[in-house]
Amino acid sequence: MASTSALTKELRLSEAISSTTLSSRELLWRPSLPVSRSLRRGQHQQRLSMVKAPRAAATVEKRKAFYPGEDKGFVEEMRFVAMKLHRKDQSSEGEKKAEADDKPLAKWEPSLDGYIKFLVDSKAVYDTMESIVQEAPHPSYAEFRNTGLERAEALAKDIEWFKEQGHEIPEPGEPGLTYSALLKELAEKDPPAFICHFYNVYFAHSAGGRMIGRQVADKVLGGRELEFYKWDGDLKEILAAVKEKLNKVSENWTRDEKNRCLQETEKSFKFSGKLLRLIVS
Repeated sequence: MASTSALTKELRLSEAISSTTLSSRELLWRPSLPVSRSLRRGQHQQRLSMVKAPRAAATVEKRKAFYPGEDKGFVEEMRFVAMKLHRKDQSSEGEKKAEADDKPLAKWEPSLDGYIKFLVDSKAVYDTMESIVQEAPHPSYAEFRNTGLERAEALAKDIEWFKEQGHEIPEPGEPGLTYSALLKELAEKDPPAFICHFYNVYFAHSAGGRMIGRQVADKVLGGRELEFYKWDGDLKEILAAVKEKLNKVSENWTRDEKNRCLQETEKSFKFSGKLLRLIVS
């Protein structure tokens, strides 16, 4: 009878049957010892899971806090890392220390020949980027076809205009060709790294690149606005749509792949910086 009474208590605790309270007299069967132990073991595990759940949740929150911007989508993670690589005079979020040859944009002394070199090498990079997206050696690249951010065609028009004005148009130089070769290699071997360059090249041009273009145009083109700095449609809407695509593609990445993408940011800045320095060559 003591064993039957103990089972009644176990059944009330585990709620393994209906909420109807069973007395010892109403039980029609006597449980074997393994069944009773199994019930007790189940209750013990349930209590442990209730204790461990908050710890597991805390672990998730701790991990998320380790990647700034993660809760807003991967594009925000990329933006955060990119902004940290700016100098303080370029962005309030910047942490990079100015190097000896760094000059504020206002003190740049651009040359027309240097600016044309910059446009020619930039076109080589955009031609490569846009060909990769069209050919899509990795299926995810197809998401970025015809986004409205494409620049190769606009650059072709600008270069043709300079040619019509009697300026000599050089062949693409080392900065543009080297960067193009890197993009082709990454597109085949490391999609997350390629996407990092895609993001930084297009989004940087839509922000700081436009500011540089205006100031250089004021100094060497009498304020003429080139096609390179014009977009069809609302640029904010275009950027928002591309951000959504980037977040969608990166959803399928592992954390290691995301980190590899973020680590490529510094290299992207390095190659873009070489292109920009052509303006003052």
